[in-house]
Amino acid sequence: MSVPAPQDQQHPQQEALRSADLSELLGHVHTCWDNERRSLSRQLHDSLGSSLTALTMHLGLLMQKLPPDPALQDRAGHMKKLLGQIVETNRQMQLKLWNDKLEFLGVRVALDELVAQFGEQHAVTARCSLPEEELDCPRSHGIVLLHTLEEALRNISAHAQATEVDVIVDDNEDEIMLTVKDNGVGLSGPVPAPRDQSAGKFGLRMARERAAYLGGTLTLSAGAERGVTLTMVLPKPPAA
Repeated sequence: MSVPAPQDQQHPQQEALRSADLSELLGHVHTCWDNERRSLSRQLHDSLGSSLTALTMHLGLLMQKLPPDPALQDRAGHMKKLLGQIVETNRQMQLKLWNDKLEFLGVRVALDELVAQFGEQHAVTARCSLPEEELDCPRSHGIVLLHTLEEALRNISAHAQATEVDVIVDDNEDEIMLTVKDNGVGLSGPVPAPRDQSAGKFGLRMARERAAYLGGTLTLSAGAERGVTLTMVLPKPPAA
């Protein structure tokens, strides 16, 4: 005859099981979400992107055949400009949904270009230190690394008022570590209200849960002098 465990022992066990179940569910949701975003990005590229490219070519040929009427040439010029804007909007939408560089060029290139673009767009000194070789990690780890860096840079631009950002990736036999440092106002400094409250509130929490799903950790700490340091450690799965 088994004796039931006291309620004060059952409660922590139930909470631990519930937490593990929720973590597994959230990891599954993130995976499904990533796959759906990737699929939508591919559709925009393969369908809409191809159609826009064909329209651009046809419009270019049509403009060559138009009579030298200033009004017609001006209207065609406006159409070409508008079409160019639509092509660029489509490209930006694809990139926001899914960064194809992650798959076609590798994690290393995707991270490096993200940091470079951030520095140019926000006029800050952005440095990136990466291993010389491509990161030795599964696709799932690369996705989490890229999403976490995107969220970290988004928070820096929205809150930190930083002028310098350093991104460091260390890859060893057992784990991969991502470090993002800034020289901004720090954790206790005054920050402006974010434009998107929900994104500002939940972005890093989602990144932390993504790391936890892979058995890793994500921490925030105050910099040595000022600013914030984000550190994410992802253990590598055992070799088959």
